[in-house]
Amino acid sequence: MYNSIIIAAALFNEGATTRAALDKARKLLSEGGKVTLVHVIDEIPGYVAAAIPQSQISARRRDVEEQLAAIAGEYSDMSVSTVIRQGQPSASILGCAQEANADLIMIASHKPGLSDYFIGSTAARIVRHAQVSVLVTR
Repeated sequence: MYNSIIIAAALFNEGATTRAALDKARKLLSEGGKVTLVHVIDEIPGYVAAAIPQSQISARRRDVEEQLAAIAGEYSDMSVSTVIRQGQPSASILGCAQEANADLIMIASHKPGLSDYFIGSTAARIVRHAQVSVLVTR
């Protein structure tokens, strides 16, 4: 059983992937353990960010916060917190896992395409560099 589980939260499919991970985490979590949902917003290149109104960027972050809070609220039987990071996804997730003293990272993976074999997917980078167990789901 695990005391601290980090879940890379994907919101693109209305949170279905994140909910599936939380359902699995429920079975793997020690009594008194905690789950942290981590969503990473990719960095916007400076030349693009200059053309996007700050209000739009702030609205996107609020939307992510609301979605994560709603999902976490559905799991009142567990201790679920949320974290939003901005930056490179694998590095942000690994950093959060280290800060939370996590003993498991859960991440969903898609079927790899040709580009994944050359540059690696986020899940592959996490598997390669994590200092703790990683559960990859499809």
